[in-house]
Amino acid sequence: MTDFEAAQVKEMRLNGMGYRAIAEALGLSRDIVRNHCKAKGMGGYVAATVKNLKEREVQNGICLCCGKETEQAGTGRPRKFCSERCRRQWWKAHPQEGNRKAIVTKKCECCGREFSFYRSRKPKYCSYDCYIKARFWRD
Repeated sequence: MTDFEAAQVKEMRLNGMGYRAIAEALGLSRDIVRNHCKAKGMGGYVAATVKNLKEREVQNGICLCCGKETEQAGTGRPRKFCSERCRRQWWKAHPQEGNRKAIVTKKCECCGREFSFYRSRKPKYCSYDCYIKARFWRD
């Protein structure tokens, strides 16, 4: 089973589908799907499985990408992913989940063009060239 198929199995299982329905949709055998689900903690009745996985995701106990248990450090914020590979794979598949509120648009004080930046910075110019023109070449 490929990583893509495993992700599809997890998604379908969370949507309430049974082993047989998932197997037919993906063209796999029911036993392969069932064994994969049991190995990843998604075995049992669908309603109980979905509820259990949702609770564990909220409590940051399992990886959002692969479903493995995550080891939590003693300090800092809770981990959402078991590895760097899973983190990158999940964010590549879910770009809409990112916090885009931190991006702000502003007009350049030199050329008047609009540009975007993260709120933590406070730029006045859209580029280094505009900065140099405004700083040294003003009339």
